[in-house]
Amino acid sequence: MGNDERELYSVGEVAELLGLHVRTVRNYVREGRLKAVRIGKQYRISKEDFAALTGRPVDDTAGHPADGTAPVPTPAPGHVEVSSIVQIDALGPDAAHRLSTFVTASTQSARDTADPLRVQTVYDKERTRMKIVILGGAAATADLLHMIDGLLGPDNDLLASTDTSTGGQEADRA
Repeated sequence: MGNDERELYSVGEVAELLGLHVRTVRNYVREGRLKAVRIGKQYRISKEDFAALTGRPVDDTAGHPADGTAPVPTPAPGHVEVSSIVQIDALGPDAAHRLSTFVTASTQSARDTADPLRVQTVYDKERTRMKIVILGGAAATADLLHMIDGLLGPDNDLLASTDTSTGGQEADRA
């Protein structure tokens, strides 16, 4: 494998390219959201699997630095992409599942865009915390963030949980 044709990326390289924490990428691998090969004690992600996760096409020649590091994306002129991470604390598992379903369904609905939003949700049951990772165009991301803000607003009981494990505290989010 020559320096100009990088075939496998480490979890750290993928995390850096996506602007995510290394643990998040490892969780994606463990959950099956990102395909990876285990080599020794480390995971390696092929460029095809990375492209499948990000929705970007695989290009064998463009954007590869001569030192063999991860490819540098070559954006189209005037292309804008936003990376956002929304963290929601004190959210019960039922409410997190409803929010995840709602957000995922809204991004999969028919849109007139060549660059659809890519969304991943992660729920930490121990901390009753949900993170929503959004990658996409500025306008579509702003629309989704506005929708999430409306869903989490004090006037909306869509996320009011029937789950008693948190003692009914979901409505008192900070």
